[in-house]
Amino acid sequence: MLFTELVLINFGPYAGKNVINLRTKTDGTSRPIILIGGMNGGGKTTLMDAIRLALYGQRAQCSTRNSLSYTDFLIQAINNQTPLGEKTRIELAFEHFIDDEWKELRIVRSWDKQPKDGKDILGILDTDWPDKALADTWDEYIETLLPLGISNLFLFDGEQVKELAEQETPPPSVIEAIQSLLGLELVERLAVDLEVLVGRKRKNLASQSQLKTIEEIENKLNHYQQELEDAKQEHSSVDNQLKRAQTKFKEASERFRIEGGKIASESSSLKTTIDELKEKIQQQRDEMVSLATTNLPLALISPLLNQAKDQGSAEIKQQQATIAKTVLQQRDQKLLSYLETLKLSQDKLEKIQTFLDQEYETLNQASQVDISLILGITEDELTQLNTLLDHQLPLQLDNAQKYLKNLQNLEINLDNNERKLQVAASPEDYQKLSDALTATQKEVGKIQSDYNTAERRVREADKAISMTRKELKSYTDEAIDKQNNEHIIQSAAKVQNTLQLFKERLTLKKLNKLEGEVTECFRYLLHKSDLVHRVAIDTHNFGLSLYDPNGNTVPKHRLSAGEKQLLSIAFLWGLARVSGRNLPIAIDTPLGRLDSSHRNNLVERYFPTASEQVILLSTDTEIREKELKQLQEQDAIAHQYLLEYNANNRQTTIHPDRYFW
Repeated sequence: MLFTELVLINFGPYAGKNVINLRTKTDGTSRPIILIGGMNGGGKTTLMDAIRLALYGQRAQCSTRNSLSYTDFLIQAINNQTPLGEKTRIELAFEHFIDDEWKELRIVRSWDKQPKDGKDILGILDTDWPDKALADTWDEYIETLLPLGISNLFLFDGEQVKELAEQETPPPSVIEAIQSLLGLELVERLAVDLEVLVGRKRKNLASQSQLKTIEEIENKLNHYQQELEDAKQEHSSVDNQLKRAQTKFKEASERFRIEGGKIASESSSLKTTIDELKEKIQQQRDEMVSLATTNLPLALISPLLNQAKDQGSAEIKQQQATIAKTVLQQRDQKLLSYLETLKLSQDKLEKIQTFLDQEYETLNQASQVDISLILGITEDELTQLNTLLDHQLPLQLDNAQKYLKNLQNLEINLDNNERKLQVAASPEDYQKLSDALTATQKEVGKIQSDYNTAERRVREADKAISMTRKELKSYTDEAIDKQNNEHIIQSAAKVQNTLQLFKERLTLKKLNKLEGEVTECFRYLLHKSDLVHRVAIDTHNFGLSLYDPNGNTVPKHRLSAGEKQLLSIAFLWGLARVSGRNLPIAIDTPLGRLDSSHRNNLVERYFPTASEQVILLSTDTEIREKELKQLQEQDAIAHQYLLEYNANNRQTTIHPDRYFW
């Protein structure tokens, strides 16, 4: 199935007739990408809604419908400049392969400000000829081509991919789509049909009174099943409300923080902290003043003190040499006098005298070093000076540096806290911010309570259904005699078990193939090919588990936000490949918050190969000039359009063969 043309007439911001050529074959060459550029709010999502609306009508899951009735939604979608008497009209032409040939159909939906029966008028053109029979059974026919249940796996937006990436398991709607895409819903449908058959046989086997009792139990069962369906719808609605309320609360909390509300609420604590810091700073300064009353100021003249130390040491040495010379001179004189009493020869006495004179001359030269006696310092005073320079001053300097660093840290902390206090919201603004935050918090609390109630209602309805089925089976087993058709009922239980086993094995087989495709797609898109070796899919909730080359689990929180989005895209891509359906893919906001590396991988590897037709609805910050050139170099673009929105008249003009660059 391939889209060939989309026509919008007076739809949304598109006044008059607007035609978009979606054919991928140009000049005999197939190019898969239809690139449509537009700023946010310029009509890109409206194009996606138009495709959905054309295909599914009242069942379409359009972005702007919300809780509106179908009639109100159609009226809302009419362009505000539609001339009186003109209708709003959507046409979607597509080709699909049937009976060994390509066949073209055109879906036409039109309405005015007073839709007939509250609906649009549907027409189906088969090669320009109206096909009323096909229009009457269109809902059934489109399910054979692109079932509504799987449409969100082929027509999706970046926000949907982001939400899917952040969840541990896919939401129920995606799980149902996966089961439908893999053909698993057929087993479920067969099980339901079998249960209906068993119910009919029970009625055939029962007496009139038994039949009445069975009908009462079945009516009760139908009631609980309807109750379960209503409860699920309510649960889904409340779940959406809760997500919106949580988003509002998150925004209010962020605004409360950014605009100074959080700081204002902590102002009393901040003031106390500031006072404590000021007191500590004063204490630190007092300690530094006290330290300054010691020998610390002498550190300013350390070079002079070291010179004084050297000078004093030299003077002491000179004084010691002078004293030693005098003492030795006296000793030598006494020695000579003593030697004379020994009556030594004159020659020996002269030799001794000469030796002593030489020693005395050497000592005299040493004591006559040219040192000026400036300080007149004593040995005790020199010892005190050495102690001061080698021990006291280094210790005091180290303490002074510690005090100074501590003082600087305290002053920085004080400055930061004073700045915080300065940006605190005023009492009036704080009250407004606080009231807004409280209101959103209360709203979340109320909706959370409704959500819990809805969840409990679903559980209770589910439990009631289970108990009623047991009651029906128990009554039937006790009340119905064995007759000719009893073997059908007995066999049905075996068939149900066989179906369950078949479903489990079919699921395992399908998921094994899907795991291989998702793994291949993810590794192909991921620039870190050694990060993930295998992707496993849970058979019950379809949650994804990642494993490295050594078989160890890779926690999803280790993946960056961009890698998680690539994993979600790989999951959708793998599903499309496993399904075997050749369907078009349309992506709104295709690149989201991906970094440049992940962008390149998507542009080079995913967009040109995701399908035979890929419709990209992008802003100028996603498919930028660089990505545009990459796609052009790959010769992947069949057509490109630029949506130009005029804010004055709230209209969008479609420019063919143009983009932002």
